[in-house]
Amino acid sequence: MSKYTTGELARLCGVTVRTVQYYDTRGILTPSELSEGGRRLYSEDDLKRLKVICFLRDVDIPINAISQILLEEHPEKVISLLIEQQENALSEEIAKKQEKLEKLRELKNGLKAQRTFSLESIGDMAVIMESKKNLRRMHRMMILTGLPVAALQWFAVICWIVSGTWWPFAVWVPVAASWGTLISRYYFNHVKYICPECHEVFKPTLREAFWANHTPTARKLTCSACGHKGFCVEVWGGEGQ
Repeated sequence: MSKYTTGELARLCGVTVRTVQYYDTRGILTPSELSEGGRRLYSEDDLKRLKVICFLRDVDIPINAISQILLEEHPEKVISLLIEQQENALSEEIAKKQEKLEKLRELKNGLKAQRTFSLESIGDMAVIMESKKNLRRMHRMMILTGLPVAALQWFAVICWIVSGTWWPFAVWVPVAASWGTLISRYYFNHVKYICPECHEVFKPTLREAFWANHTPTARKLTCSACGHKGFCVEVWGGEGQ
């Protein structure tokens, strides 16, 4: 059976000699035997143990926890659970950092698109980026609630064309009108707009917003703060504010 000195063990596991010695002092990696000259000698099992220790340290499990785990009757079960927990924690951390990275990229691209920018314009962009997730969720909900209405419309049209039965279409008309009224009120109750001139966030009247020219992300409105009339950027306005 192979025997390894402290230096050889350290080299095989990619750590320093001092690290191996530290683990020895902590009692989690003691040498299997001592040579006649007093040198520490480690076995194959010790090598495997050190590889486990190094792995657990790489995933940020503390030394104290490792020491207790290795004393368990079935440490592999505990290690398996710890690895799963660490995996979940790292996944959450990566997701949060990815979200921050996306925000930075959006801000950078937005600043590049502007000829000049100010602290107010950066603030506007921050509001817009924060709003995107809520706006996407609202748009998704509107589409999902509109699918049954659209399906009823197609059913009514097909019935009218194929069999001459008109009453399904008569049913669809008030249903579609009611859905359109409710969804429009819901939509405009949950959005606000940023004025490009004074950078104020304002809420137009339902009538003005409904009939205004618009793009997917802006509407041509009159700012209630400064009176500027032009395209204002749509942002999330909160729950029924």
